[in-house]
Amino acid sequence: MNTDWQRFLDSQLADSDLPLLPDCALCDLSDQGLIRVSGEDAVAFLQGQFTNDARKVDAGHSQLSSYCSPKGRMMALFRVFQRGEDIYLLLPRERLDTVLKRLRMFVLRAKVTLEDVSDHLAIAGIAGACAGELLPASPARPDECATAGGLTVIRVAGDRDRFLLVGEPDVMQAWWRQARSAATPAAADTWPLLDIRAGLPSVVDATAEAFVPQMANLQLVNGVSFTKGCYTGQEVVARMQYLGTLKRRMYRVRINGDCPAAGTELFSASSASGQGAGKVVDARPSPDGGCEALVVCQISSMDAGDLRVGSEQGALLSVADMPYPFEAEKQAH
Repeated sequence: MNTDWQRFLDSQLADSDLPLLPDCALCDLSDQGLIRVSGEDAVAFLQGQFTNDARKVDAGHSQLSSYCSPKGRMMALFRVFQRGEDIYLLLPRERLDTVLKRLRMFVLRAKVTLEDVSDHLAIAGIAGACAGELLPASPARPDECATAGGLTVIRVAGDRDRFLLVGEPDVMQAWWRQARSAATPAAADTWPLLDIRAGLPSVVDATAEAFVPQMANLQLVNGVSFTKGCYTGQEVVARMQYLGTLKRRMYRVRINGDCPAAGTELFSASSASGQGAGKVVDARPSPDGGCEALVVCQISSMDAGDLRVGSEQGALLSVADMPYPFEAEKQAH
């Protein structure tokens, strides 16, 4: 992370008891990293690697997209957006080095450069009713974006107005100071909790190569194109969409008790194997007590209502409403 931005955040987030869901939340997203993709072949290169149609990314439109193994399992999940003439991939920092190294293996003769620029740009988020009034630009719909005043602003789906911001550290500091007139710095769990409520999956080290995109509902949040052509793992993803029967999918759940780590196994007494009924995608404390989580699990086990965390004695999961219908998975983008 940029040292000036780090020092600034340390001064702004000194209170160890930051609120989880203030009415208007300022969120430090320094746990995210950025890969810059530049060069005249940048779009063509990404088109052959990721699940979504890179040609649809421009100055006004971002997208979710994933990077799959040859077996169709997600190794990473990105927010892809354009800033200036370059394309950027926003992903958890812990996945960045592995993904960057693998992507570089396939550059070959393409005129494209991939760089880790996480220390050159600052990343933050704002969520709440006042968010739009505090931004240099306010895109109208999820995934839309705009760059103004040195900040790239991306609207993100959620149960309240929510925006990602990317910019030079000095520009971000100036904006943050101004935003604090109406917004409150929030706890580290705030942004991930809002992702959970929005039904937006994530991929971290503990869940890398655990899920085919459809298992994590990626096709329901506009993260997969079924018409773009070939990419690594495309045959598996397409086969599941058109020929296969989806036996696992992602659900939003509540857990009474401590929040399990991403990748924690789920147990189901109704499952033939018991263990291996699913995995936790992410789980965060809830303001109502216990925690809220996204899990990928066997549909039959969720229907049976007997999913538990870790073992037969683990906390019982109760299903919560998703913000989008599962029926939409039948629609190819």
